[in-house]
Amino acid sequence: MADTTISAPTVSAPTAEDYPRWRELFIGYATFYHVELTEERLAESWAWIHDVNHPVECLLARDADGTAIGLAHFAPDHSPLRGTRGFLHDLFVDPARRGSGAVDALLGELRRIARERGWYQIRWNTADDNYRARAVYDRHGEKTPFLLYVMPAE
Repeated sequence: MADTTISAPTVSAPTAEDYPRWRELFIGYATFYHVELTEERLAESWAWIHDVNHPVECLLARDADGTAIGLAHFAPDHSPLRGTRGFLHDLFVDPARRGSGAVDALLGELRRIARERGWYQIRWNTADDNYRARAVYDRHGEKTPFLLYVMPAE
């Protein structure tokens, strides 16, 4: 009888060979939020996550074959009141692989990194109407009463 066990996704940092798949995933994320990514933005973001002197890092969730099925971009965020926490900038799973446990694996690894680095929490935000993601996030964190404001630089 064939083994039908589906293994949980693994999580690791991207390598140079992951660029094409990372690019697909990041464009998928941007498309979901109606953001057009330029080649320059893609190149700069990829460079950031491979530059040990830049704070932005990336994790990729991988299936049993090693194919990247999800990504998380994160960085430390320093709070004068509380110390250093993590900030999850982007989290995305290939729509065909949702429900695979990729988000749980990514957030679990991010939690492990936070503990290892002494971060007191991880923060992120999402669209109010992103109900599917919010259902997952409710298992890992709690919704805060704070509102998010943005101020254009111009």
